[in-house]
Amino acid sequence: MILIVDDDPSVLASLRLVLKQAGWPSHGLASPAEAIAWLETSACELVIQDMNFSRQTSGEEGLALLRRIKTVRPAVPVVLITAWASIALAVEGMKAGASDFVTKPWTNPQILQTVQTALGLAAARRDSGTDVPPREDLDRRYDFDGLIGDHPRFLKVLDLVGRVSDTGASVLVTGESGTGKELVAEALHRNSRRRAGPFVKVNLGGISSTLFESEMFGHVKGAFTDARADRRGRFELADGGTIFLDEIGELDPAAQVKLLRVLQDRTYEVLGSSTTRTVDVRVVSATNRNLAEMVRAGTFREDLLYRLNLIALHLPPLRDRAEDIPTLATRFVQTFAVAHGREGLALDPAALRWLQGLPWPGNVRQLRQWIERAVLVSRRDLLRPDDLAAAAEMEAPAAAADPLPPVGSMTMDEIEKAMILKSLRHHGGNISRVAEALGLSRAALYRRFEKHGIDV
Repeated sequence: MILIVDDDPSVLASLRLVLKQAGWPSHGLASPAEAIAWLETSACELVIQDMNFSRQTSGEEGLALLRRIKTVRPAVPVVLITAWASIALAVEGMKAGASDFVTKPWTNPQILQTVQTALGLAAARRDSGTDVPPREDLDRRYDFDGLIGDHPRFLKVLDLVGRVSDTGASVLVTGESGTGKELVAEALHRNSRRRAGPFVKVNLGGISSTLFESEMFGHVKGAFTDARADRRGRFELADGGTIFLDEIGELDPAAQVKLLRVLQDRTYEVLGSSTTRTVDVRVVSATNRNLAEMVRAGTFREDLLYRLNLIALHLPPLRDRAEDIPTLATRFVQTFAVAHGREGLALDPAALRWLQGLPWPGNVRQLRQWIERAVLVSRRDLLRPDDLAAAAEMEAPAAAADPLPPVGSMTMDEIEKAMILKSLRHHGGNISRVAEALGLSRAALYRRFEKHGIDV
């Protein structure tokens, strides 16, 4: 049963009809007091509540009702209805425990999708246990191709990926550069009901603010000087599937506003056209930045953050799951040995131990790059530590005069700093090349400069 709480009879009637046609029974009430009394005695799967009652627009009564619902029925998801101009109020509601929000005027498909997602997430949370499932169980249930490892922290992420894949909820994937955020986004798509639809990747860090609208929403011929033909935007290309918004933390404030609107209403206008279009997409975003800190600093919109992270997935850095390094390295050796005609190549156990002792600032991406170099340049059938060290030294030709430090003599931070300084010297201070060699984004590399006190 779904409970609808709204003091507008026409809204109650409309919502109940839409839910009935979709096969969901509902009950409508007009006041917070009636809602709490009903919840105390009746079974309920979901609450849809307005935020404004008795013509008051502050939303205080709506927030009070929400807090009371979460006290009486903490496990029941609550979807809020508010006006576009009151999104800040909806954000307060999300902080107080709401599952999601929709803005007026909503559309029937929008409200049905929101209800379905909220119910799906609630079911996923009920099904989750405290024990991390074995990798074998996860692989029997889901397609996690390319996501390698069985460290408990990593398996916990995979378990959550599997459980929320089919809900349609927006997902924010966080983690350092090179941890596999794009692979997680692809897995979310492959395991969802949208798997037959498109998967569109967008690197927001590579789109300038002046081109944002054209890239994301498309343009018509003549919309601007160089618009010689119509162009479809990324959202249109992703219609019916999933759009992956990588480096979401790099968006400037103006672009954040434009993105918020399409994420909220699933509507947009093509540049140069006044026609409003609708789009049906699942949104997965990713960043290696701390968006909560950016919100506090005023550089990222709080309402956009809450729209993006109905589900938050954090990928641990490789150094925190070093037990997975042998599995990863072995898989990479097998892959590249086949690709480069060196079947039968293997890793010496000592090489695996050496790899486990490194800090890996570029995470799995960096490990993959080193392994491929070693496969290409080594003449042995059994890769040893010095083969891998030589592959790493390819970032700097003066390897003999400036070798990587022995792992046991330095801390992880000291080794990481030495690797960065070495790459800087080799590439003549070219930040882009250093970032690529280490498997980092430019932003992540600059943060490590600050961490280690490196002046460039």
